[in-house]
Amino acid sequence: MDRTDQSLIALRRILRSTELYTRDLASAAGLTPAQLRVLQIVSGKGGTATPKELSKQMGVSQATVTALVDKLVARGHVARERSDVDRRQTNVNITARGRAAVAEAPDALQQRYVKAFEALEGWEQMMLVAALERVAGMLDARDLDAAPVLAIGDIGSSSVPH
Repeated sequence: MDRTDQSLIALRRILRSTELYTRDLASAAGLTPAQLRVLQIVSGKGGTATPKELSKQMGVSQATVTALVDKLVARGHVARERSDVDRRQTNVNITARGRAAVAEAPDALQQRYVKAFEALEGWEQMMLVAALERVAGMLDARDLDAAPVLAIGDIGSSSVPH
């Protein structure tokens, strides 16, 4: 097998792994990876966060966060409440149902990746980042809006895969 085919197979395995994880998450928790990430961030911030904080941490626009939070509110995973400190500000608060979803969700694919990546030597991390950046450039994906969430499709997508 030539190297071109090997590289395409490796890319396909990565895409397939992401797709399978997205399906497992949808089946187990009824969430997209991006929705789960919102819940994880809010949970990690003591149960409350502002949309601006979520947007900044996820690396996406506030409009994307709004779409994600809208779906989570509709499912009862979070609630929006006016800030006691600044009445113009809205906080996103996790509910008991949201906490349960975080606890019951399968291990996030990116968490497995982060654990394995951080176990690498510094030079290995730099080589891997350089190679991935090169692949992104080869696919004209260098300037696409992307958050640190391994998911297939639009990060703000409101649909859960079937």
